[in-house]
Amino acid sequence: MELLIPIGIGIIVLLFSSIRIIKEFERGIVYTLGKYTSTRGAGLRIIIPVIQQMVLVDMRVRTEDIPSQDVISKDNVSVKVNAVLYYRVVDPDHAINRVEDFYMATSQLAQTTLRSVLGKQDLDDMLSNREQLNKDIQEILDQQTENWGIKVDHVEIKNVDLDPTMVRAMAKQAEAERERRGKVISAEGELQAAEKLDEASAILAKRPETMQLRYLGTMGEFVNSKGSTILLPMPMDLLKSAANILGKKAA
Repeated sequence: MELLIPIGIGIIVLLFSSIRIIKEFERGIVYTLGKYTSTRGAGLRIIIPVIQQMVLVDMRVRTEDIPSQDVISKDNVSVKVNAVLYYRVVDPDHAINRVEDFYMATSQLAQTTLRSVLGKQDLDDMLSNREQLNKDIQEILDQQTENWGIKVDHVEIKNVDLDPTMVRAMAKQAEAERERRGKVISAEGELQAAEKLDEASAILAKRPETMQLRYLGTMGEFVNSKGSTILLPMPMDLLKSAANILGKKAA
C-alpha cells in the first residue's frame, strides 16, 4: 500500500506534465526524440513527456520598429530614415526549423533592404513618393522571407530626417525657384501686352478716325478727374498749315 502512493503521485505528475494548452493565436511545433513530427492547433494537447517536446509559435501580426538608418541618396544627400514593419508567421514549421531566430532575422533583413532601396532614389522621390517606396520594400521583404514561413503585410516609412545645413540649402533653392517663376510670369505678361499693343496700333493706323475717337475718350477721362493738369497736344495738320502760310509770306 505504501508503494502505491508514490506510484500514484508519479502518474499524476506525469499526466499533468504531458498536458499542453495551446491558445487560439498559437501553434505548437512537436519534436519526437529531436525530430519534427507535427504542428498542433489550438486546444488541449497531450505529448509524451521526455520523448516529445513542444515549441509554441505566436501567429499574430508582429510590429517591428526599424531603427533610424543612415542612407545616402542617389543624388548624394545624407539622410536618416526610420520605418515600421508589420509581419506574421504563416508557416510555423519553417519559421522554427529553417531560421535560428526569425524575429532577429526579419528585423536585420528589413534594415538592410531599407538602406538598399532608398539608396537608389533621389531625395525628391524619398519625400514625395513614399507610397511606392513602401510597396517596393514590402515586396522585396516578402519574397526573401517566404522561405522562412514569414508574410510581410506592410512597410511604412515614418521619418526622413535631413541635416540642418541641407534644410537651409533646400530653403534657399526653393526661394530662388519662386523668384525665377515670378520673373518668368512677369516677362510672359509683358510679352502678351506688347503683342496686343502691336495689334492695336496696326488697327488704328488703318483707320485714323478710330484714333480720334480714342483720343476724345481719353480726354473725357481727364476732364472727370479732379485736380489734374491737362496738356493738349497740337494737331499736326494745324502745324503744317501754319508752316505753309509762313512759307508763302516769306516768298
